[in-house]
Amino acid sequence: MPQMMPLSWLTLFITFSATLIVFTSMNYYLHIPKPSTTKTLTTDKNPASWKW
Repeated sequence: MPQMMPLSWLTLFITFSATLIVFTSMNYYLHIPKPSTTKTLTTDKNPASWKW
């Protein structure tokens, strides 16, 4: 039945679009980033003494 073909294409488009949106949002919101291991900035304990 060629008359029903646009409805079938529309159903497939909506199904695949919804699947894409669901998986993309799951990938975005369920991503747990690893904590960064930044080194703490240490200050120089012996500051340069100015000798005039």
